[in-house]
Amino acid sequence: MTPTAIRRILQGVAFVVWYVCWTTAALAQQLPGVDMPEWRDVAAVAEAALDEDTATDAELERLRSQIVEFREEFAEARGMNAERIRSLREQLELLGAPVDGPAADASAALDAVTGTSPPAEENPQADAAPEAPELAEKRNELEAQLTMLTAPVQVAEAAYTRADGLIGEIDTTLRNRQAEALLEVVETPVNPVLWAPAIEELRGAFDKLWRSGSEMDAEQRLIELRRNAPLILLVTLAGLILIFRGRRWATSIVQRLRRKGTRGLGIWRFLVSLLRIVLPLLGLSLLSYAALRTGYFGRRGDELLQVLPIIGGVMLGFRWVGERLFSRDDDEALLDLSQADRAQARFLVSMLTVLLIIEAVLLIVLELDDASTATKTVVSFPFTVLVGYAIYRIGRLLRHYGNETVADEDSEISRASTLGRLIRSLGTISILIGVASPLLQLAGYKNAADALLEPWAVTLVVLGLVLALQRFSADVYGAVTGRGEDAREALMPIFFGMALLLIAAPLLALVWGARVSDLTEVWAAFQRGFAIGNSRISPTDFLAFVIIFTVGYLATRLAQGALKTNVLPKTRIDKGGQNAIVSGLGYVGIFLAALAAITGAGLDLSSLAIVAGALSVGIGFGLQTIVSNFVSGIILLIERPISEGDWIEVGDQMGYVRDISVRSTRIETFDGTDVIVPNADLVSGTVTNFTRGNTLGRVIVPVGVAYGTDTKKVQKILLEIAENQPMTVANPPPAALFLSFGADALEFEIRMFLRDVNWMMAVKSDVNHEIAQRFAEEGIEIPFAQRDVWLRNPEVLHAAPQTPNSTTPDDGEADAAEGAAPAALKGEGEGEGDT
Repeated sequence: MTPTAIRRILQGVAFVVWYVCWTTAALAQQLPGVDMPEWRDVAAVAEAALDEDTATDAELERLRSQIVEFREEFAEARGMNAERIRSLREQLELLGAPVDGPAADASAALDAVTGTSPPAEENPQADAAPEAPELAEKRNELEAQLTMLTAPVQVAEAAYTRADGLIGEIDTTLRNRQAEALLEVVETPVNPVLWAPAIEELRGAFDKLWRSGSEMDAEQRLIELRRNAPLILLVTLAGLILIFRGRRWATSIVQRLRRKGTRGLGIWRFLVSLLRIVLPLLGLSLLSYAALRTGYFGRRGDELLQVLPIIGGVMLGFRWVGERLFSRDDDEALLDLSQADRAQARFLVSMLTVLLIIEAVLLIVLELDDASTATKTVVSFPFTVLVGYAIYRIGRLLRHYGNETVADEDSEISRASTLGRLIRSLGTISILIGVASPLLQLAGYKNAADALLEPWAVTLVVLGLVLALQRFSADVYGAVTGRGEDAREALMPIFFGMALLLIAAPLLALVWGARVSDLTEVWAAFQRGFAIGNSRISPTDFLAFVIIFTVGYLATRLAQGALKTNVLPKTRIDKGGQNAIVSGLGYVGIFLAALAAITGAGLDLSSLAIVAGALSVGIGFGLQTIVSNFVSGIILLIERPISEGDWIEVGDQMGYVRDISVRSTRIETFDGTDVIVPNADLVSGTVTNFTRGNTLGRVIVPVGVAYGTDTKKVQKILLEIAENQPMTVANPPPAALFLSFGADALEFEIRMFLRDVNWMMAVKSDVNHEIAQRFAEEGIEIPFAQRDVWLRNPEVLHAAPQTPNSTTPDDGEADAAEGAAPAALKGEGEGEGDT
């Protein structure tokens, strides 16, 4: 082994030792702003809880929230020193690969030890000159700095991966527990053995609820009641008034607005209808507050009273949505059903809400007494049956929605088809759930029945609320734009409805069993974005892209408008050139806006170069016609063989060019129709441009005179007519030519150049009128084609007179006689004469 090889081995070993020491020291350091010991403790507790599977759902949720906080801190730490690290890597790339130094020596040492050194001809550095010491020292310095800066990032990356994995494991555990709970089998509620204990336990729960209030000191309770009596009476009276009179007040306000014909009546109806919820709910809250101030209900009673306003608000909300969907007024109902069907639907919604509220109160009372599962399923089963029946009946009504509706206009047909299919689908699902839920609870799957029936009822209410808010947004839009109720069929309310559905999606997810942590995890993933190449696109990056591109697009349009209206009209550039400049500025501006938006959003698309190259090849083969038209459009805008406003003829189409885009050109024919011509046809085909550069053009008017007419006189008259035409130019001068001896006439032509060839047909008409008038005055005859008809053997056309005793000839003789007449006719000779 040569001394040089030994020296390189020693340098390589020193480099490896130095790198390991630096990395170990960096990994051992703490992340700034992060309590790493606490993180290790939390992670260890979470891993132990997952391994043992003994922690409750609440404990796992608590651990998860702590890990999420640490994960956010690690996510921020991953971006530490990003600009500095990028700068160091760019400097190392500029220095190039090491020729001699620790890194190169380590590679050479490894090759020498393993015996895999490449031959000299395969090793480009074998004969290379040694690297300058300054470059090697600079590279080592930059690598040391890069290692120091990337070590915390690596620590944060590892901790982030660990935290994300723990969160995923906790979510999986909780979902598995939810699935197991749904499939849990309990006692069937129709077992008579369970009825008596369930009734006894329910009665005992209410007794304990009542006794919890009577266990308080009677004297102290009486003193408290006397002291709060005025407030209690006042609040109770106000609550009763709001409950029993609030709905009537709201109804009377709507009737007054209808009689006055207030503008935006739909908006006022919606706002006033909210009073039907707000006023009774406020009254119920006042009654609950008054009952709490009496002090007679004890701890359990107070807990129930605090829940009652919430339950009442849910009940009122259900009824309000039902009244909006199935209103008594035809013009206010959101679903187009008959009066009888809407009345039945309102009754079913009221029945559904009352049943759900009573069931909720009973279950709350049983929960306060820690009742058994058997008691809960026995008590809730009748309500499950009745609620399922109500949902089944509602599904029957929705299932036949729109079947009898006949729409005359296309918009109404489209709306009925879209909304009708959706509502009918909801009706079908309602029928299935209304039947399946009681059967599931009957089979012992109470949790599955509860997870199916009540969420579906809430889902129907939420979708009805979305429909009501969409109608309200349409009314607001109609009031703002002045379109009134016609705005309900406009496009913007559809976008409002889509936005409302997006807003309602998280609520529906919670209703169907999703946890709040699931939604926050989805939101966190949305904020983190997705990776494209070496870049990660987040919502903020997307928003920055949209804002920058929008600003660039608007600036481009403003520049185009300024050029088109203020700058270019003051130049000598023709109209076609002005349009080409404006169009070119638009394409360049949009391209620069997109480039600035990509750069401003921080997108690195260099890794997509290979994909873009392959995509361009695919575009070249698969979309070659479109690409050809695109390139032809650019050629037309630059070369400008035709311009907007030109009169051209392409194939059998003739008209004015109205618009030149990058794919096609729009030509307006003289019939008033638009013809779309691909740009490739204009570049590669034959195009006649009548007004290219100027509007000067020649018109030819042919005319014939009878034989024997003085040709010199005719030529003089025609020349005078051409010279007297106002649109005729003096240079080149017009001409009247005697062309030939025609078959029927002596043929002449007027050839004259017009100042504006667009008036060709009008000039032709005027010249023909003038020719007819002058020839009539001069006695010049304009002939028309005539023919002489000669009859050969005319005697065969005169049939012999029939005698009374004559017989009808046979069929053969008749056919011969009929064929003789056509054979005897023959036209001979041409020219003037009589028949």
